Amino acid sequence: MENNITAQHTELNTSQQFAAPVRFGAHLLSYVFHPLFISTYVTAFLLFIHPYAFAGMGEKQKVFTLVSVFFSTGFLPAFAVLLMRALGFVQSFQLRTQKERIIPYVAAITFYFWIWYVYHNLQDIPVYYVKFLLGSFLAVCAAWMFNIRYKISMHATGVGGLVMFFYLLTTGMREGTALYFAVALIIAGLVCTARFIVSDHTQRDIYSGFLVGMLCQLVATWL
Repeated sequence: MENNITAQHTELNTSQQFAAPVRFGAHLLSYVFHPLFISTYVTAFLLFIHPYAFAGMGEKQKVFTLVSVFFSTGFLPAFAVLLMRALGFVQSFQLRTQKERIIPYVAAITFYFWIWYVYHNLQDIPVYYVKFLLGSFLAVCAAWMFNIRYKISMHATGVGGLVMFFYLLTTGMREGTALYFAVALIIAGLVCTARFIVSDHTQRDIYSGFLVGMLCQLVATWL
């Protein structure tokens, strides 16, 4: 209880240093690029923007793929938090304390593993996309373990994985352009800055989260 109150006061004191429009923009970025949406955004990019990733897939199958990924990596983890909030296991949807994040992490690990396992066993799915899903699963596992010691930033972990995926897509896999990587870097910078403005995260929480997200994508490619 005391940790929760301290976190709220810390966030309030930090937020008051910035003008209302800045805080509004930071909150908006935090919601739009919530870590539960990152896998859906990458999937949508590969399905509908990238010229080669899913070129042989029909439009209906593309929509079904996008919906299935969102359902497993976005909707189900969010619904689990909603259910935990209703049952009183967590005090807020922001999951402000380490203790509140334990069960939601376990739920997310289950759903992220399932979607990776499903696409890992399907044919005609790009290998680098399967590795991205594996990296996302590993990132959730790593964040859960780091959460034992301190409240690592989930947002930073998500955008760290985003940056590394597009870096690999642009260089190692040679199926992207520098523009994609540059956009990913800009998004990551904005999201991490937003978390400094409107959250109680420390520099360690955010920097380590970003590095964890990047490293997990690297490990997935090596595996």
